[in-house]
Amino acid sequence: MTDATVADRTDIPGRVLARLADAFGVGEVRGPRYLADGLMNVNWKVDTPAGAFALKRVTDVPRDRLSRNLGILAPLAEDGIPVSAPVMTTAGSLVAEVAGGVWCLFPWAAGAHVRGIDLSLSQAASLGTHLGRLHVSLGRVCGRGLLPVVPDAVSADVTLPERAVEKSHRLSEAVAAKGIGSAFDAATSVALDHRRALITKHADLRPRHATAEGTHGWTHGDFQYRNLLWEGEELAAVLDWDRVGVRPYAEEVARTAQVQFGVDGVFDLDRVSAFVGGYRTVVPLEATALVDGVRRLWWKRMTDFWQLEFHYDRGDFSCDELFTADEALLHWWTDRLDQVEDAFAAG
Repeated sequence: MTDATVADRTDIPGRVLARLADAFGVGEVRGPRYLADGLMNVNWKVDTPAGAFALKRVTDVPRDRLSRNLGILAPLAEDGIPVSAPVMTTAGSLVAEVAGGVWCLFPWAAGAHVRGIDLSLSQAASLGTHLGRLHVSLGRVCGRGLLPVVPDAVSADVTLPERAVEKSHRLSEAVAAKGIGSAFDAATSVALDHRRALITKHADLRPRHATAEGTHGWTHGDFQYRNLLWEGEELAAVLDWDRVGVRPYAEEVARTAQVQFGVDGVFDLDRVSAFVGGYRTVVPLEATALVDGVRRLWWKRMTDFWQLEFHYDRGDFSCDELFTADEALLHWWTDRLDQVEDAFAAG
């Protein structure tokens, strides 16, 4: 993997652009424009004699897994999924290693990122339908031998309360070690105190089994508005295939709904129900599996501090805003566990 904490995420030296142009055989690369929507990886729009492209530097996925995932895009497109197959290098690879980075190139896809509550109810339902079709299509790709066979069962680890509290104390110590610190440090210190209280109070509501309910299979891994482009009422493109993996389907449904419709510290439950209903017209997940999936996601959010680990362990501040937003939603969600789960079951 490459280092995610590069000093300047927005700039590509001219010599690196020249080497990338040669690697992908697209002619002179002009006017790279940094795209600020991404969080983990780094993206630019570039113009070339061969047309406009999206250039991505992948920072947190091993090359072999990235190559495997990129290799399924052309078959998915043939199956009617709105994706763009990557451009091959002149050496016949889907990725290029240049200047210590791992890069891939895609034809430019038009459209706009539309955050959850800006989707109409019909679009929310359509989004669920698209996710269901994607899961079915990934199953077909797997059946062609382009992905490993799905195992009979997948584990769904449940973090012990004691382990989460221990991690929160370590992070509190990291905050305190900064002395006066920043406004983010101060807010984080308070949030960690509150989180420990929540974990202790609600530990008995955590999932009790390591096996999730419902069916599982190959999933996108990050199906949400930052990786989706809309043109009018239609979904035009699904982006960012770095995290393809085998998961319970209910896990991806719940995560997508949370990121897409958990806005400004609350769930838009009408859109959640529309989205889940759209999904179930394609993949008939049982209501019990959906309730199990959203309860597991709630506990994961309760006991996970990955954004703070990025900040204090890696010195990577790119996900700070996600922590602030997730923290607000977590408190609202915890106060309304039954109400949120009912919205998923009713979809």
